[in-house]
Amino acid sequence: MTDPVAAHDLAPDVSFDGGDLDCGNGLLLLIRKHIDPLPRGGLLEIRSTEISVDEDLPAWCRLTGNEFISWTKVKKQRSFLVAKGKLAERSAPSPAPARVPAQAVPAAARPARSPVTPPPIPPLAVMGIGSWPRPRWMVEAMHAYVEGRLSEAAFQETADDAVRLAVAAQEKAGADVVTDGEQRRDSYASFVASRLDNCQLIPLTDLLPLVDHPEEFEAELRALDIPAGDVRHPAVFGPLARSRPLVAHEVDFVRTLTARPVKVALPGPYLLTRTMWMECISDRAYASREELAQDIVGVLSAELAELMDAGAAMVQFDEPVLSEVVFSGAKNKRSFMCGALSESLGPEHELAFARDLLNAVLDGAPRARTGLHVCRGNWTPDESVALAGSYAPLVDMLAQVRVGAYLLEMCTPRAGEMDILAALPEDARIGVGVVNQKSPHVEGVDEVEARIRHAIDLFGRERVLLHPDCGFATFADNPICCTGTAQDKLAAIARAVERFR
Repeated sequence: MTDPVAAHDLAPDVSFDGGDLDCGNGLLLLIRKHIDPLPRGGLLEIRSTEISVDEDLPAWCRLTGNEFISWTKVKKQRSFLVAKGKLAERSAPSPAPARVPAQAVPAAARPARSPVTPPPIPPLAVMGIGSWPRPRWMVEAMHAYVEGRLSEAAFQETADDAVRLAVAAQEKAGADVVTDGEQRRDSYASFVASRLDNCQLIPLTDLLPLVDHPEEFEAELRALDIPAGDVRHPAVFGPLARSRPLVAHEVDFVRTLTARPVKVALPGPYLLTRTMWMECISDRAYASREELAQDIVGVLSAELAELMDAGAAMVQFDEPVLSEVVFSGAKNKRSFMCGALSESLGPEHELAFARDLLNAVLDGAPRARTGLHVCRGNWTPDESVALAGSYAPLVDMLAQVRVGAYLLEMCTPRAGEMDILAALPEDARIGVGVVNQKSPHVEGVDEVEARIRHAIDLFGRERVLLHPDCGFATFADNPICCTGTAQDKLAAIARAVERFR
């Protein structure tokens, strides 16, 4: 730590007062809120009266690759000057922020859509769950965009090219239903922070001080093969608002590329609530996580309505954290499970909470065009660190969710026996995972055919949908498999299905 100076030699571009907050009580989140919109080399002043920041802030700068410039101290008041990245990257004395957050636009002011009727999803339809491996140049563009080095227009143009490749690969494999491969998303869920007002993506490393035992949690992340430096987490800084679509623009573009039914996945309301509720920061905007959940339900309900009008053949809600609720084995234990850092209050309470949130979002939507996906974690190909257990403790709750289709992990032995799913509503379709995206081995057609036959025997041909256990690239920086393997696995399902047509 350098000695304090009488005054900073450089003027900051942005300043804020952190008061007496320390780095483990929300200050790092406020720093990230203010520094992320700055261009490389932009200067941020942090004012603070908390003595521990003297040591913690320079350490954070070293960890995150930002440059600590100087600090002043007058009695208890401190002022810290930090450059985003390196000061040498500064291109002008007073640069403007690289990106301006979206401004709230009343729903009535947005152009009305003419509803589009999508093509129907046939029985035994072959589809991916959602994500598809991103090309290296797409991942690089994503980082540049988040860091303010790439404009919105340039990012979207790059993503359009990546989506074209993803859709073409799915069609070549023989998929009956396609997705955009989630090419615009840093992950299947946290991306919403870049689309919502008063929400922002924060590197997971910034959040480690917020858990009860950060050293233990960091060791757990390493054991689970989670790149904490690459994963970003949504943080709420004020009342959530949806001034632009979360994913409707994805459907709009995919529909220009294909005549096949288009599916789009959204993180479910329970997942988002568990992910976004952090007592040290979100309680400044919300009195409780239940209050936060009400706004999340409102956001997702509005998005679902727009997706129906946009012509999505199926809107799938992802709720993998339901598995963490029943399989983690420890009440009140914090877990990374797909990004949910907040505490759980126990299975009975959490499952009822999740059911009610899902039904609130689904209320009034065409049931046949909605789906729910549940798995046991998809952040690493290492099966040994993922959760395991049959659907027995979940099936009653799932049956109470008013959804048109369940798309469930079923190929891996970790998921238990398929027969348990017979308890799900008879008027709902059952999507069965018949290939394991975690395994580099491409399943043989006979092997996949046997799983399909078992599903048909249980549920009837008209109800069955077919897919991998989960997405091929849940996290952009950490795909489960390569594009070639993903295409081969979808093709194996398509070839096996032909034997039933």
